[in-house]
Amino acid sequence: MVGLVIVSHSYEIAKGVKELSMQMIQSDIKIVDAGGMSDREIGTDPNKIRDAILEADTGDGVVVLVDLGSAIMSSEMAIEFLDMDQQGRILIADAPVVEGAIAAAVQASVGGTLQQVKDTAEECRNTSKL
Repeated sequence: MVGLVIVSHSYEIAKGVKELSMQMIQSDIKIVDAGGMSDREIGTDPNKIRDAILEADTGDGVVVLVDLGSAIMSSEMAIEFLDMDQQGRILIADAPVVEGAIAAAVQASVGGTLQQVKDTAEECRNTSKL
Protein backbone atom coordinates (compact mmCIF):
# COMPACT_ATOMS: atom_id res chain seq x y z
CA MET A 1 0.00 0.00 0.00
CA VAL A 2 1.01 3.57 -0.65
CA GLY A 3 2.24 5.36 2.45
CA LEU A 4 1.81 8.99 3.45
CA VAL A 5 4.11 11.52 5.07
CA ILE A 6 2.68 14.64 6.68
CA VAL A 7 5.16 17.54 6.70
CA SER A 8 4.32 20.62 8.73
CA HIS A 9 6.37 23.36 10.28
CA SER A 10 4.57 22.46 13.49
CA TYR A 11 5.17 19.19 15.32
CA GLU A 12 1.64 19.32 16.75
CA ILE A 13 -0.06 20.02 13.43
CA ALA A 14 1.67 17.08 11.74
CA LYS A 15 0.71 14.78 14.62
CA GLY A 16 -2.89 16.04 14.53
CA VAL A 17 -3.28 15.61 10.77
CA LYS A 18 -1.88 12.08 11.05
CA GLU A 19 -4.27 11.28 13.91
CA LEU A 20 -7.30 12.64 12.06
CA SER A 21 -6.39 10.81 8.85
CA MET A 22 -5.95 7.51 10.66
CA GLN A 23 -9.35 7.88 12.31
CA MET A 24 -10.99 8.17 8.89
CA ILE A 25 -9.79 4.81 7.61
CA GLN A 26 -10.03 1.19 8.64
CA SER A 27 -6.62 0.18 7.37
CA ASP A 28 -3.01 -0.32 8.36
CA ILE A 29 -1.52 2.05 5.80
CA LYS A 30 1.62 3.81 6.95
CA ILE A 31 1.03 7.45 7.80
CA VAL A 32 4.09 9.10 9.29
CA ASP A 33 4.31 12.62 10.64
CA ALA A 34 7.39 14.76 10.12
CA GLY A 35 6.51 18.00 11.82
CA GLY A 36 8.84 20.61 13.19
CA MET A 37 12.53 20.34 13.80
CA SER A 38 14.17 17.49 15.71
CA ASP A 39 13.81 19.53 18.92
CA ARG A 40 10.10 20.15 18.10
CA GLU A 41 10.72 23.81 17.32
CA ILE A 42 8.96 25.39 14.33
CA GLY A 43 10.55 24.51 10.99
CA THR A 44 11.12 21.59 8.65
CA ASP A 45 14.04 19.18 8.80
CA PRO A 46 15.03 17.31 5.61
CA ASN A 47 16.61 14.50 7.64
CA LYS A 48 13.43 14.01 9.65
CA ILE A 49 11.41 14.01 6.44
CA ARG A 50 13.78 11.48 4.82
CA ASP A 51 13.42 9.18 7.84
CA ALA A 52 9.64 9.50 7.68
CA ILE A 53 9.64 8.63 3.98
CA LEU A 54 11.76 5.55 4.65
CA GLU A 55 9.38 4.48 7.41
CA ALA A 56 6.27 5.03 5.27
CA ASP A 57 7.58 3.30 2.14
CA THR A 58 6.56 -0.34 2.01
CA GLY A 59 7.53 -0.60 -1.67
CA ASP A 60 4.45 0.94 -3.30
CA GLY A 61 5.63 4.50 -2.80
CA VAL A 62 4.87 7.50 -0.63
CA VAL A 63 2.84 10.65 -1.12
CA VAL A 64 4.18 13.62 0.85
CA LEU A 65 1.74 16.32 1.96
CA VAL A 66 3.12 19.68 3.06
CA ASP A 67 1.77 22.76 4.81
CA LEU A 68 3.82 25.67 3.40
CA GLY A 69 6.20 26.44 0.55
CA SER A 70 9.47 25.91 2.39
CA ALA A 71 8.23 22.46 3.42
CA ILE A 72 8.27 21.63 -0.29
CA MET A 73 11.96 22.58 -0.49
CA SER A 74 12.80 20.52 2.59
CA SER A 75 10.85 17.56 1.19
CA GLU A 76 12.63 17.85 -2.16
CA MET A 77 15.98 17.86 -0.33
CA ALA A 78 14.91 14.80 1.68
CA ILE A 79 14.02 12.96 -1.53
CA GLU A 80 17.43 13.79 -2.98
CA PHE A 81 19.01 11.95 -0.01
CA LEU A 82 17.34 8.70 -1.17
CA ASP A 83 18.66 6.30 -3.78
CA MET A 84 17.34 6.63 -7.33
CA ASP A 85 14.94 3.69 -7.04
CA GLN A 86 13.34 5.18 -3.93
CA GLN A 87 13.20 8.66 -5.46
CA GLY A 88 10.99 7.30 -8.23
CA ARG A 89 8.43 6.13 -5.69
CA ILE A 90 7.99 9.47 -3.88
CA LEU A 91 5.54 12.17 -4.97
CA ILE A 92 4.80 15.52 -3.33
CA ALA A 93 1.12 16.45 -3.56
CA ASP A 94 0.04 20.00 -4.26
CA ALA A 95 -2.90 19.81 -1.88
CA PRO A 96 -4.26 21.35 1.30
CA VAL A 97 -2.57 19.35 4.03
CA VAL A 98 -5.61 18.40 6.15
CA GLU A 99 -8.17 17.68 3.43
CA GLY A 100 -5.51 16.23 1.14
CA ALA A 101 -4.18 13.88 3.81
CA ILE A 102 -7.63 12.56 4.62
CA ALA A 103 -8.52 12.03 0.95
CA ALA A 104 -5.14 10.42 0.25
CA ALA A 105 -5.49 8.12 3.26
CA VAL A 106 -8.89 6.94 2.09
CA GLN A 107 -7.62 6.34 -1.46
CA ALA A 108 -4.53 4.50 -0.20
CA SER A 109 -6.63 2.38 2.16
CA VAL A 110 -8.69 1.04 -0.75
CA GLY A 111 -5.56 0.08 -2.67
CA GLY A 112 -5.05 3.15 -4.86
CA THR A 113 -1.85 3.43 -6.86
CA LEU A 114 0.79 6.04 -6.06
CA GLN A 115 -0.53 8.35 -8.79
CA GLN A 116 -4.17 7.80 -7.76
CA VAL A 117 -3.37 8.69 -4.14
CA LYS A 118 -1.56 11.87 -5.22
CA ASP A 119 -4.33 12.84 -7.64
CA THR A 120 -7.02 12.29 -5.01
CA ALA A 121 -5.18 14.54 -2.56
CA GLU A 122 -4.78 17.22 -5.22
CA GLU A 123 -8.49 17.15 -6.09
CA CYS A 124 -9.06 18.77 -2.69
CA ARG A 125 -7.28 21.86 -3.99
CA ASN A 126 -10.30 22.70 -6.10
CA THR A 127 -12.99 21.78 -3.59
CA SER A 128 -11.63 23.31 -0.37
CA LYS A 129 -13.21 26.70 0.18
CA LEU A 130 -13.10 28.83 3.30
